Amino acid sequence: MKKKICFIVNPISGIGRQKIIEKLIDQTLNRLLFDYEIVYTKAAKHATELSRQAVLNAFDIVVAVGGDGSVNETARGLIGTSTSLAVIPAGSGNGLARHMKIPLNLKKAMEIINSGKEVSIDTMLLNNEIFINVAGVGFDAHIGWEFAKYGKRGFASYLKVIQREFPKYQAQDFELTVNGETLHKKAFLISFANGSQWGNNAHIAPLADNTDGFVDIVVLKDVSFFNSLTIGYRLFRKTVHQSPFLEIIKSKEVVIKQRNTIAHIDGEPVDVGKEIAIKVNPLSLRVIVP
Repeated sequence: MKKKICFIVNPISGIGRQKIIEKLIDQTLNRLLFDYEIVYTKAAKHATELSRQAVLNAFDIVVAVGGDGSVNETARGLIGTSTSLAVIPAGSGNGLARHMKIPLNLKKAMEIINSGKEVSIDTMLLNNEIFINVAGVGFDAHIGWEFAKYGKRGFASYLKVIQREFPKYQAQDFELTVNGETLHKKAFLISFANGSQWGNNAHIAPLADNTDGFVDIVVLKDVSFFNSLTIGYRLFRKTVHQSPFLEIIKSKEVVIKQRNTIAHIDGEPVDVGKEIAIKVNPLSLRVIVP
């Protein structure tokens, strides 16, 4: 019996690579193995509604065609079900796809669906919000909000926002309750990593494993411009965890208090309030991988 696949396409994701998806499916998907349908998102959070409907309609695989935000929304409807998530990375950063070694070449990513295997990964709960890859507070959350307002997608635009905002941003005070201990940290940012990277091969938690039942809490201390250059280099060399300006704490849950109320969840800006509780939901999502 053929498996059923639902492709959920974000028509405005990333830099437009998703526009060729219909032709790509027709040329690449193994029609001896799969029947499929394509649906398009029309608004924020629509992908979650569509993926939940796909589960109810007994689809075996739901494919998120888009960036990390699209992957997050699609995955939300699949957590705890027998329906698997596949990813066709068509976004700006593609953090989860890169972490799971899913090719950025769209044709090769499609071939993974034809022949790939299935694994189960952890998901994370931040207050009432789910994240799949990386969430954070501090500078990366601030950049998430500014990038959303910038008007142009893509890595080059993201770098421009960072260059503009870095000189103005000040480290913040945070209180963390983790592993039964209360910690006070002055930090430039704190990332909560399920996967290893934000995207574009910037590895904020190079040793993170999204199957180990833990979140990697990455605390980046207050840094000067000079030290930030070194840290930036380390991000792309997968050695940032060796920096004296970085601390990583592994835990199954954490409560954090902050002065601001903003965060980012898989790159998307959210207002979460001044107190955040994060918990791991172990091996709760099935994913198609190479």
